[in-house]
Amino acid sequence: MSGMIVILLFIIFIAWLAIDLGVGKKVFSQAENTFPKRRASLFLFADGNVLYKDLFHEIENASSFIHLSFYIVQNDEISQEFLDLLVQKAQQNVEVRLLVDRVGSYKIKKNKIAFLKKQGVHFAYSRTLRWPYLFYTLNARNHRKMAVIDGKVGYIGGFNIGREYLGLDAKLGVWKDYHLRMEGEGIQDLQMQLLSDWYAATGLDLRKVERYFPPTSEGDYVIQLKSTEGFSLEESFLSIINQANRELYIGTPYFIPSEPLMNALLQARTRGVKVHILIPMRADQPLVHHAAFAYLPTLLQAGCMIYQYYYGFYHAKVLIADNVICDVGTANFDKRSLFLNAEINCLIYDATYIEEIKNSFKACMGECPILSLEDVKNRKWSEKLKQGFATFISPLL
Repeated sequence: MSGMIVILLFIIFIAWLAIDLGVGKKVFSQAENTFPKRRASLFLFADGNVLYKDLFHEIENASSFIHLSFYIVQNDEISQEFLDLLVQKAQQNVEVRLLVDRVGSYKIKKNKIAFLKKQGVHFAYSRTLRWPYLFYTLNARNHRKMAVIDGKVGYIGGFNIGREYLGLDAKLGVWKDYHLRMEGEGIQDLQMQLLSDWYAATGLDLRKVERYFPPTSEGDYVIQLKSTEGFSLEESFLSIINQANRELYIGTPYFIPSEPLMNALLQARTRGVKVHILIPMRADQPLVHHAAFAYLPTLLQAGCMIYQYYYGFYHAKVLIADNVICDVGTANFDKRSLFLNAEINCLIYDATYIEEIKNSFKACMGECPILSLEDVKNRKWSEKLKQGFATFISPLL
């Protein structure tokens, strides 16, 4: 009898989770935005030290406003340097807005937030827990990383703020990531998305403030920004994969594809597309790392080439189909990005710049050992057990 009660309670619990996720997503998701194709000048950062130097320099020289959104701001000496710089600019009467994810940036202390606000920094948490959909609001994170400075320079990509992103974490080692610096027309869409997130978090709508959208030059390349809320990212990835006729490159720290994406990769192989997938060898989230191995044998058998970044942690998010289209942004190739998180990606349509990103990707790929089917089969039983559990909960990883 007691066993039946346990089973019944378990069924009720699972049903509650499903209702919480499904209804919560409908209630709290923001509108997705596929912005128009525009022109922008781009610069690709793959080293956090170089990115921070550039970003901090632009912040130091800001004269009107600094709008920032990050998934993670850590509580360490690098994050403190970043926050001190924001306080300095606020004291110079530059408008500073900092939006951070409530779960991702949980390490920021309350007294530090109070100090920021007292010094004039506009601080807000994105995606706080909301009753009664606690499970959904706990899991659906704002994973975007965006910056707009004076309406002239913008940043979008995979780097957050903390010491590990500079390769200073002994466990993770060298941090390999991609982040774009943007100038030109595309800045206006980046600003619009950042202010939309600010409105969702605070109720303050600044999207019609003209000074936040100053005139810009066109820029060198055709790009398109796409923000997602767990609805259309899968369709976007499918579109890119299906456009590949010769070669497809995927870089992601977390590889947990949906069934349609998995099928699309296999179909790409049947039409002769060379598929290259780059994932990390080290794990910052062990269960996510193990979950990937449920998909790798089938891909290896189909002839996909899978590379493991050896020298540190690979965190870049990139998808390249021939020289036709390239996607760089915040979305991972996993179910959390596909169906839960708020993400923003930059689609690039210029063959010249796609080639530049591809060369960077190939250089990294050339440093990595290639995973074999034998390697996967010879994994320890303990690792295979972890893989089984991770696969079971993969929609939430």
